[in-house]
Amino acid sequence: MSERIAFVLSGGGSLGAIQVGMLRALYERGIVPDVIVGTSAGALNGTFIAARPQTIDSIDELLALWQTLEREDFFPLSVSRAVLGLTGRRRGLVDPQNLRTLIEDHATITRIEDASTELHMVATDLLSGSEQLLSSGDVVSAVLASAAIPGIYPPVRRDNKVLVDGGVSNNTPISQATRLGATQIFVLPTGTACPLRRAPRSPLAVLMHAFSLLVMQRLLAELEHYDEVAELVVLPAPCEADVLPVDFRRTTRLHDDAYAEAQTFLSERGS
Repeated sequence: MSERIAFVLSGGGSLGAIQVGMLRALYERGIVPDVIVGTSAGALNGTFIAARPQTIDSIDELLALWQTLEREDFFPLSVSRAVLGLTGRRRGLVDPQNLRTLIEDHATITRIEDASTELHMVATDLLSGSEQLLSSGDVVSAVLASAAIPGIYPPVRRDNKVLVDGGVSNNTPISQATRLGATQIFVLPTGTACPLRRAPRSPLAVLMHAFSLLVMQRLLAELEHYDEVAELVVLPAPCEADVLPVDFRRTTRLHDDAYAEAQTFLSERGS
Protein backbone atom coordinates (compact mmCIF):
# COMPACT_ATOMS: atom_id res chain seq x y z
CA MET A 1 0.00 0.00 0.00
CA SER A 2 1.37 3.41 -0.95
CA GLU A 3 2.05 5.95 1.74
CA ARG A 4 -0.73 8.46 2.43
CA ILE A 5 0.28 11.41 4.58
CA ALA A 6 -2.27 13.31 6.64
CA PHE A 7 -1.94 16.56 8.54
CA VAL A 8 -4.29 16.77 11.55
CA LEU A 9 -4.78 20.33 12.78
CA SER A 10 -6.45 20.83 16.15
CA GLY A 11 -8.54 23.76 17.37
CA GLY A 12 -7.33 26.42 19.74
CA GLY A 13 -8.43 29.95 18.83
CA SER A 14 -5.53 32.40 18.61
CA LEU A 15 -3.14 29.53 19.39
CA GLY A 16 -3.73 28.42 15.81
CA ALA A 17 -0.70 30.61 15.02
CA ILE A 18 1.40 27.81 16.50
CA GLN A 19 0.42 25.60 13.57
CA VAL A 20 1.83 28.12 11.09
CA GLY A 21 5.30 27.67 12.58
CA MET A 22 4.92 23.88 12.48
CA LEU A 23 3.78 23.97 8.87
CA ARG A 24 6.81 26.06 7.93
CA ALA A 25 9.17 23.49 9.45
CA LEU A 26 7.39 20.63 7.68
CA TYR A 27 7.32 22.32 4.27
CA GLU A 28 11.00 23.22 4.52
CA ARG A 29 11.70 19.49 4.70
CA GLY A 30 9.43 18.68 1.81
CA ILE A 31 6.84 17.04 4.07
CA VAL A 32 3.46 17.85 2.53
CA PRO A 33 0.06 16.24 3.06
CA ASP A 34 -2.13 14.14 0.81
CA VAL A 35 -5.06 14.88 3.09
CA ILE A 36 -5.80 17.58 5.67
CA VAL A 37 -8.22 17.18 8.58
CA GLY A 38 -8.90 20.22 10.75
CA THR A 39 -11.04 21.30 13.67
CA SER A 40 -12.03 24.90 14.50
CA ALA A 41 -8.89 27.07 14.11
CA GLY A 42 -7.31 24.02 12.49
CA ALA A 43 -10.15 23.99 9.95
CA LEU A 44 -9.37 27.62 9.12
CA ASN A 45 -5.66 26.93 8.68
CA GLY A 46 -6.39 23.70 6.84
CA THR A 47 -8.68 25.41 4.36
CA PHE A 48 -6.10 28.09 3.69
CA ILE A 49 -3.27 25.68 2.87
CA ALA A 50 -5.45 23.10 1.10
CA ALA A 51 -6.52 25.71 -1.45
CA ARG A 52 -2.94 26.80 -2.23
CA PRO A 53 0.33 25.26 -3.41
CA GLN A 54 2.20 23.42 -0.66
CA THR A 55 5.06 25.92 -0.58
CA ILE A 56 6.82 28.25 1.86
CA ASP A 57 5.26 31.18 -0.01
CA SER A 58 1.84 29.93 1.09
CA ILE A 59 3.04 29.76 4.69
CA ASP A 60 4.39 33.30 4.45
CA GLU A 61 0.96 34.38 3.23
CA LEU A 62 -0.77 32.53 6.07
CA LEU A 63 1.53 34.08 8.67
CA ALA A 64 0.93 37.54 7.23
CA LEU A 65 -2.81 36.94 7.58
CA TRP A 66 -2.49 35.83 11.20
CA GLN A 67 -0.38 38.89 11.99
CA THR A 68 -3.25 41.15 10.91
CA LEU A 69 -5.84 39.43 13.10
CA GLU A 70 -7.20 41.01 16.26
CA ARG A 71 -9.63 39.84 18.89
CA GLU A 72 -12.39 41.90 17.26
CA ASP A 73 -12.06 39.80 14.10
CA PHE A 74 -13.26 36.74 15.97
CA PHE A 75 -14.87 38.00 19.17
CA PRO A 76 -16.37 41.46 18.52
CA LEU A 77 -18.09 42.58 21.69
CA SER A 78 -21.57 44.09 21.54
CA VAL A 79 -23.41 44.82 24.76
CA SER A 80 -26.79 44.74 23.02
CA ARG A 81 -26.09 41.38 21.36
CA ALA A 82 -24.71 39.95 24.59
CA VAL A 83 -27.88 40.96 26.42
CA LEU A 84 -30.02 39.41 23.69
CA GLY A 85 -27.94 36.25 23.85
CA LEU A 86 -28.14 35.96 27.61
CA THR A 87 -31.91 36.43 27.49
CA GLY A 88 -32.32 33.77 24.80
CA ARG A 89 -33.20 36.09 21.93
CA ARG A 90 -29.94 35.34 20.10
CA ARG A 91 -28.28 31.93 19.77
CA GLY A 92 -24.79 33.33 20.30
CA LEU A 93 -23.09 36.13 22.19
CA VAL A 94 -20.96 37.10 19.18
CA ASP A 95 -21.96 38.00 15.63
CA PRO A 96 -20.07 35.61 13.29
CA GLN A 97 -20.07 38.08 10.38
CA ASN A 98 -16.41 39.08 10.87
CA LEU A 99 -15.35 35.44 10.82
CA ARG A 100 -17.54 34.79 7.78
CA THR A 101 -15.94 37.69 5.93
CA LEU A 102 -12.45 36.48 6.85
CA ILE A 103 -13.20 33.04 5.42
CA GLU A 104 -14.79 34.43 2.27
CA ASP A 105 -11.83 36.75 1.65
CA HIS A 106 -9.09 34.16 2.13
CA ALA A 107 -10.47 30.69 1.36
CA THR A 108 -10.06 31.19 -2.46
CA ILE A 109 -12.39 28.20 -3.00
CA THR A 110 -16.17 27.99 -2.72
CA ARG A 111 -16.58 24.25 -2.15
CA ILE A 112 -14.51 21.87 -0.05
CA GLU A 113 -13.95 19.50 -2.95
CA ASP A 114 -12.39 22.34 -4.98
CA ALA A 115 -9.28 22.30 -2.76
CA SER A 116 -6.07 21.25 -4.48
CA THR A 117 -5.25 19.06 -1.44
CA GLU A 118 -7.96 16.76 -0.07
CA LEU A 119 -9.69 18.61 2.76
CA HIS A 120 -11.96 17.57 5.61
CA MET A 121 -13.29 19.42 8.66
CA VAL A 122 -14.83 18.24 11.91
CA ALA A 123 -17.94 19.72 13.53
CA THR A 124 -20.35 18.46 16.21
CA ASP A 125 -24.06 17.70 15.81
CA LEU A 126 -25.60 19.78 18.59
CA LEU A 127 -28.67 17.54 18.89
CA SER A 128 -27.00 14.13 19.00
CA GLY A 129 -23.53 15.13 20.15
CA SER A 130 -22.03 13.05 17.35
CA GLU A 131 -18.92 13.97 15.45
CA GLN A 132 -19.52 15.14 11.87
CA LEU A 133 -16.92 14.98 9.11
CA LEU A 134 -17.48 17.71 6.52
CA SER A 135 -15.91 16.67 3.23
CA SER A 136 -17.95 18.40 0.53
CA GLY A 137 -20.18 21.37 -0.09
CA ASP A 138 -19.96 25.04 0.82
CA VAL A 139 -16.60 25.78 2.41
CA VAL A 140 -17.65 28.92 4.32
CA SER A 141 -20.46 27.23 6.25
CA ALA A 142 -18.18 24.26 6.96
CA VAL A 143 -15.47 26.40 8.57
CA LEU A 144 -18.09 28.41 10.46
CA ALA A 145 -19.63 25.20 11.79
CA SER A 146 -16.29 23.71 12.79
CA ALA A 147 -15.42 26.92 14.68
CA ALA A 148 -18.86 27.66 16.20
CA ILE A 149 -17.90 27.75 19.88
CA PRO A 150 -21.10 26.86 21.78
CA GLY A 151 -22.67 29.86 23.42
CA ILE A 152 -20.24 32.26 21.75
CA TYR A 153 -21.17 31.76 18.10
CA PRO A 154 -24.62 30.68 16.94
CA PRO A 155 -24.92 27.08 15.70
CA VAL A 156 -24.70 26.59 11.94
CA ARG A 157 -27.46 24.83 10.01
CA ARG A 158 -25.90 22.67 7.33
CA ASP A 159 -27.17 19.57 5.55
CA ASN A 160 -30.28 19.45 7.78
CA LYS A 161 -28.10 19.39 10.92
CA VAL A 162 -27.43 21.94 13.64
CA LEU A 163 -23.66 22.08 14.03
CA VAL A 164 -21.26 23.55 16.58
CA ASP A 165 -17.50 23.55 17.18
CA GLY A 166 -15.75 20.30 16.32
CA GLY A 167 -13.63 20.63 19.45
CA VAL A 168 -16.65 19.53 21.48
CA SER A 169 -16.48 16.03 19.99
CA ASN A 170 -12.94 15.70 18.61
CA ASN A 171 -10.48 18.57 18.83
CA THR A 172 -7.60 16.58 17.30
CA PRO A 173 -9.25 14.21 14.80
CA ILE A 174 -6.63 11.50 14.43
CA SER A 175 -9.41 8.93 14.22
CA GLN A 176 -10.83 10.61 11.13
CA ALA A 177 -7.42 10.64 9.43
CA THR A 178 -7.07 6.90 9.95
CA ARG A 179 -10.57 6.31 8.53
CA LEU A 180 -9.52 8.29 5.47
CA GLY A 181 -6.68 5.83 4.89
CA ALA A 182 -3.71 7.80 6.22
CA THR A 183 -0.62 5.67 6.84
CA GLN A 184 1.46 8.49 8.34
CA ILE A 185 -0.20 11.22 10.40
CA PHE A 186 1.47 14.46 11.42
CA VAL A 187 -0.42 15.89 14.38
CA LEU A 188 -0.27 19.68 14.76
CA PRO A 189 -1.68 20.59 18.20
CA THR A 190 -2.16 24.19 19.28
CA GLY A 191 -0.75 23.75 22.75
CA THR A 192 -0.15 21.44 25.64
CA ALA A 193 -1.73 21.27 29.07
CA CYS A 194 1.58 22.22 30.64
CA PRO A 195 2.09 22.51 34.40
CA LEU A 196 1.27 25.96 35.78
CA ARG A 197 3.44 27.91 38.18
CA ARG A 198 0.32 29.30 39.82
CA ALA A 199 -3.42 28.75 39.59
CA PRO A 200 -5.30 30.76 36.93
CA ARG A 201 -6.81 33.93 38.36
CA SER A 202 -9.73 34.76 36.10
CA PRO A 203 -12.78 32.55 35.49
CA LEU A 204 -11.98 32.53 31.75
CA ALA A 205 -8.41 31.39 32.40
CA VAL A 206 -9.66 28.61 34.69
CA LEU A 207 -12.15 27.50 32.04
CA MET A 208 -9.55 27.52 29.26
CA HIS A 209 -7.04 25.53 31.29
CA ALA A 210 -9.67 22.99 32.30
CA PHE A 211 -10.69 22.57 28.67
CA SER A 212 -7.05 22.08 27.64
CA LEU A 213 -6.77 19.29 30.20
CA LEU A 214 -9.85 17.56 28.75
CA VAL A 215 -8.51 17.93 25.22
CA MET A 216 -5.12 16.54 26.22
CA GLN A 217 -6.71 13.46 27.80
CA ARG A 218 -8.63 12.74 24.57
CA LEU A 219 -5.45 13.25 22.52
CA LEU A 220 -3.44 10.87 24.70
CA ALA A 221 -6.18 8.24 24.41
CA GLU A 222 -6.26 8.54 20.62
CA LEU A 223 -2.47 8.35 20.36
CA GLU A 224 -2.49 5.10 22.30
CA HIS A 225 -5.44 3.68 20.39
CA TYR A 226 -4.23 4.47 16.87
CA ASP A 227 -0.50 3.96 17.38
CA GLU A 228 -0.61 0.59 15.61
CA VAL A 229 -2.98 1.75 12.86
CA ALA A 230 -0.74 4.45 11.40
CA GLU A 231 2.62 6.07 12.06
CA LEU A 232 1.85 9.01 14.35
CA VAL A 233 4.17 12.01 14.47
CA VAL A 234 3.10 14.57 17.08
CA LEU A 235 4.89 17.87 16.67
CA PRO A 236 5.78 19.51 19.99
CA ALA A 237 3.69 22.54 20.86
CA PRO A 238 5.35 25.19 23.00
CA CYS A 239 3.93 25.72 26.47
CA GLU A 240 2.14 29.06 26.18
CA ALA A 241 0.21 29.06 29.44
CA ASP A 242 0.20 32.89 29.53
CA VAL A 243 -1.62 33.22 26.19
CA LEU A 244 -5.38 32.79 26.14
CA PRO A 245 -7.06 31.51 22.96
CA VAL A 246 -8.74 34.92 22.60
CA ASP A 247 -5.43 36.85 22.67
CA PHE A 248 -4.18 37.64 19.15
CA ARG A 249 -1.33 39.94 20.20
CA ARG A 250 1.36 37.26 20.30
CA THR A 251 1.07 35.68 16.86
CA THR A 252 4.71 36.23 15.87
CA ARG A 253 6.01 34.79 19.15
CA LEU A 254 3.75 31.74 18.87
CA HIS A 255 4.88 31.14 15.28
CA ASP A 256 8.57 31.57 16.09
CA ASP A 257 8.51 29.35 19.19
CA ALA A 258 6.60 26.60 17.40
CA TYR A 259 8.88 26.78 14.36
CA ALA A 260 12.01 26.49 16.51
CA GLU A 261 10.66 23.50 18.44
CA ALA A 262 9.43 21.77 15.28
CA GLN A 263 12.81 22.35 13.60
CA THR A 264 14.65 20.72 16.49
CA PHE A 265 12.18 17.87 16.73
CA LEU A 266 12.25 17.05 13.01
CA SER A 267 16.04 17.30 12.85
CA GLU A 268 16.44 14.88 15.75
CA ARG A 269 13.80 12.58 14.31
CA GLY A 270 15.55 12.55 10.95
CA SER A 271 18.90 11.72 12.47
